[in-house]
Amino acid sequence: MPTLGDDPFIHPGCMVVASHFGRFCEVGEGSRVLHSTFEDYAYCDRLSDIANTTVGKFANIAAMTRIGPTDHPWRNASLHHFLYRSSYYWEDAEDDPAFFAARQARRTVIGPDTWLGHGVIVKPEVTIGAGAIIASGAVVTKDVPPYMIMAGLPATPLRPRYAPGVGDRMLELAWWDWDHARLRAALPDFRAMPAEAFLEKYG
Repeated sequence: MPTLGDDPFIHPGCMVVASHFGRFCEVGEGSRVLHSTFEDYAYCDRLSDIANTTVGKFANIAAMTRIGPTDHPWRNASLHHFLYRSSYYWEDAEDDPAFFAARQARRTVIGPDTWLGHGVIVKPEVTIGAGAIIASGAVVTKDVPPYMIMAGLPATPLRPRYAPGVGDRMLELAWWDWDHARLRAALPDFRAMPAEAFLEKYG
């Protein structure tokens, strides 16, 4: 594994379409990233499928996740993709650009320093707040507050990640906006200190 830098490290077998990456980003082997943005330090593990999503700084996305899964025209007489991928079936038919534009407009937002476990699904137009944890296999259908731990089908709150007030203080600190040199200088404290002690020193 090379040291990450300005360009994203995209593992073999990935499909990346109309997407943008900040610094120190990584896309795991076999992943598909469509019409999405990865902010600095964000990564996804292998076989992730991410569409129409803004992935926040330091987001941690485990393997085999599905974020912003696209929908079908279920209110019509048929929901098959011949309605909008029509050129696949008839030489004289065009695809439906309005349908694809509507899909791309349904944005999912993954906040900074979040952790999405193995096999998580996050539906379109959902926002996951900063620092939240989504347990493996959960299906997220509604917005998630910052620093909340969620699990289940559909995902429901288990408990806050921190004691009362700590999450608010962490949001104020917003360490994810620090520059690379400051992060490196604080690395020993990130490793050794619990959140409350870290806030006492840096907050």
